[in-house]
Amino acid sequence: MNFTSRKAAVSGLAMLGASALVLAGCAAAPEEGGTAGPTDEALDFLPCIVSDAGGFDDRSFNQAGFEGLERAAEELGVEFTDVQSQDENAYGPNVQSLVDEGCDLIITVGFLLEEATAEASAANPDINFAIIDSAVEGDNVKPIQFDTVQAAFLAGYAAASYSETGVVGTFGGLPIPPVTIFMDGFVQGVEYHNEVNGTDVQALGWDFEAQDGAFTGGFDAGTEALTTAQGLLDQNVDVLLPVGGPIYQSAAEAIRDSGREVALLGVDSDVFETDPSVGDLLLTSVLKNISNGVYDVVMAAGEGNFDNSPYVGNLENEGVGLAPFHDFESLVDAELQAQLDEITVGIIDGSIEVSSPASPGQ
Repeated sequence: MNFTSRKAAVSGLAMLGASALVLAGCAAAPEEGGTAGPTDEALDFLPCIVSDAGGFDDRSFNQAGFEGLERAAEELGVEFTDVQSQDENAYGPNVQSLVDEGCDLIITVGFLLEEATAEASAANPDINFAIIDSAVEGDNVKPIQFDTVQAAFLAGYAAASYSETGVVGTFGGLPIPPVTIFMDGFVQGVEYHNEVNGTDVQALGWDFEAQDGAFTGGFDAGTEALTTAQGLLDQNVDVLLPVGGPIYQSAAEAIRDSGREVALLGVDSDVFETDPSVGDLLLTSVLKNISNGVYDVVMAAGEGNFDNSPYVGNLENEGVGLAPFHDFESLVDAELQAQLDEITVGIIDGSIEVSSPASPGQ
């Protein structure tokens, strides 16, 4: 998907986002774009966003964050500025470029921007910040977090129900909380399926007790992700959960190369919708509704109601969830959806315990 083309296609609407700008180190300052809103007097508010190294076309959490800002800016009738990070060395300079741009609200996408966000927010108390998947402290910083372990638990249960080999697997990009929280929920969901159904499905790639497992060392699709996925497939895994933006693309490649019937699980967004090229492989996706969280925060800030209390998405407020089975609807157990609905109620009322050291507030 060409990100520039996607944004250009929106140009006929009432509001445009800024052109994507890749900054690294001492790159040029970002550019603004868009038009004033439909009101006679434009709102004096400039929201901004900076991606991590995955970029806004990752079909995952960076893209979802961008889309939430885009939607809010259009509704508010304001321009916005976005900066795309080429690598981790760009995080600090990119955040500073948005400070220099005069942004009123700066959204940083991802745990890896924690240090840059903490430094910039402390140095600029008159600017509001929001960070996704982290809990940076400060009167002018709002955490946007998700108790993803709850939704991943549902995915683990579904994976165990679907598996014919009795072996499912997961791997991550980096061993950081926004990644391991998915893996925690996944293996617990598999264990719960075994407990209530008398099955013995194995979950490879993550040891919940040791908090250790299989990681590629980054979030790029490529050799490491492909090799890691192949290693799990070689152990008879027939449902695979890659956690870390574009690494699912390498997992899909490994599945196709294997020639086996293996189901893929997406994360963050409904990957069936965001990347139809792998739709035929997708059992479901673990949803982290970043777009809605960002939209809510930007709208509140634009209306003068910014506060630093954390936004925490969970099953109860529909901040996290499980995507439809789409093409797999006829392939899953006829009772599976009813079971998942019952489990959802149990997680919400506390009768089914789901935990993760990476959960917000832990």
